[in-house]
Amino acid sequence: MLPDLQALQYFHFLRPAWALLLLPWLALLIAQTRRRSSRDMFGGIIAPHLLEHLRLERFDSRWFNPRTFTWLIMPLLLLLLMGPSWRQQPSPLSQDEAALVVLLDVSSSMEQSDVQPSRLQRAKQKISDLLALRPDKKTALIVYAGSAHTVLTLTADQDILNQYLAAITPGIMPRGGKFPEYSLPLVDEVLRDTIAPATVVLFADGLGSDSSAAFTQYFAARQHQLLVVGVGTPRSVQGLAPLERDALERLAADAGGTYIALTVDDSDMRRIDRLVNKHYVIVPDSALPWLDSGYPLVFPAMLLFLMWFRRGWTLTWGWLLLPLILAGAPAPSAAQEDGPEHATSGQLAGRAAQWFADLWLTGEQQGRLLLQWGRYDAAAARFDDPMWKGLAYYYGEEFMLAAEYFSRSDTDDALFNEANARAQARDYLRAVQRYDRLLARAPDYRGAAHNRQLVQDIIDEINRMSESQQQEAGVSGEDKELGGDDAIPAEGARDISWQQSELTQLTAEQILQDPATSEMWLRGVQQDPSDFLAIKFSMQLQRTANPAGNQP
Repeated sequence: MLPDLQALQYFHFLRPAWALLLLPWLALLIAQTRRRSSRDMFGGIIAPHLLEHLRLERFDSRWFNPRTFTWLIMPLLLLLLMGPSWRQQPSPLSQDEAALVVLLDVSSSMEQSDVQPSRLQRAKQKISDLLALRPDKKTALIVYAGSAHTVLTLTADQDILNQYLAAITPGIMPRGGKFPEYSLPLVDEVLRDTIAPATVVLFADGLGSDSSAAFTQYFAARQHQLLVVGVGTPRSVQGLAPLERDALERLAADAGGTYIALTVDDSDMRRIDRLVNKHYVIVPDSALPWLDSGYPLVFPAMLLFLMWFRRGWTLTWGWLLLPLILAGAPAPSAAQEDGPEHATSGQLAGRAAQWFADLWLTGEQQGRLLLQWGRYDAAAARFDDPMWKGLAYYYGEEFMLAAEYFSRSDTDDALFNEANARAQARDYLRAVQRYDRLLARAPDYRGAAHNRQLVQDIIDEINRMSESQQQEAGVSGEDKELGGDDAIPAEGARDISWQQSELTQLTAEQILQDPATSEMWLRGVQQDPSDFLAIKFSMQLQRTANPAGNQP
């Protein structure tokens, strides 16, 4: 890093005593010069016209010689040892004004149980571990699925954070889908009163179709840092949506953040805690130590020293420079393998084939080829775009998985495909809901009205055949988790409708003075906040949604 003109007034050497090396260096140069002049010792013995042809002036006739490079390398080494400096080190004393915003994926795929007890429960446990590492630190919680909602703004009360965190379930979300980008405006709203850059931690197992571009644009315009925690396993299991680790890693890289894999212990949350601590507000201090800025000189000195490996470039004292060069070279760090220690020959062959394919084709291109060859599961694993993933699962007759990925794109085509996939999976009631939502947005969408009528006829026929259809309790019209067992073929699941009623406002004095009212109020406070959050999120979505039903 080169100093600017203003910083030059603070230029000084941290270790000026190393300048004493100039004395032995000059002594060596003088000795070498005398040795060179001693070659004229035969001047009085041999005739000059013969001595001229006997002398070997291999290097003196050109500037490219060991003596010239010695004059270059020695000043560089002396500057390196003297420690030039013009700026101070960052202060270790800081005011902890950094905020933490947790974004939690509450879509239906988070209830899969590839990690026990489920992806959502594991993510909530990890968030609790992170909160325990940050006592008295401000944290906000935002959840999202097809819409995003703020559970709690910045607060240092861990008890209330954990209480609301335990109440988070996919059933409280008013709309299905997976759109983490909808939470970004809420992040700005939560951080509107903060000064220091914040840390946004995303707990998710996948992304929507436009998530990566939205996050990249958001964090490019702000100083906040992004940490992405992948929840789940990337293995493809029939009926389960795998963890999209590659997409999440690219999201973190494009947004200038860090991807963190889930671990069985708390080392992942401790790593997040360390990264969050880097965003403190520094307290100015004129007594801070000065930063040694001479280390970049090691590299040109090393390049110059390589010239002594040329044939004939030998200096009897040149080996003395080697310890100085090695002392400034950084020690290599050992890499740690993430994969298994042992792999079969088939796995090695598969990795080699995948590596060779990655040299020539992108993941999307490989997915298209696999799709044409009828290898639908492999194609879905290679696709990054949720629409193409859903199409591959649809062709592979994994209709609920196809619906899950179609729900991650907020377009008319995606909504139509999701409705068709749910109809194929005998999830008729939700299919009709998707058709209705599509027709509200695009009344003239081709085939939507016809398909809806076909599905409605099936529902009516099933209802006529079984008038005693038992209503499934606790379903609000959206997915609880993936799989054919969750499909609702006919009546038995209704959307929860929230109606506003006139409320009686009581003051704190009235509540405390009346024992009956006080007891009733305390019982209401101690109830599970899941219903409260469900009503809150539904009312927020109804209030902010435009006539077309799109998330703003």
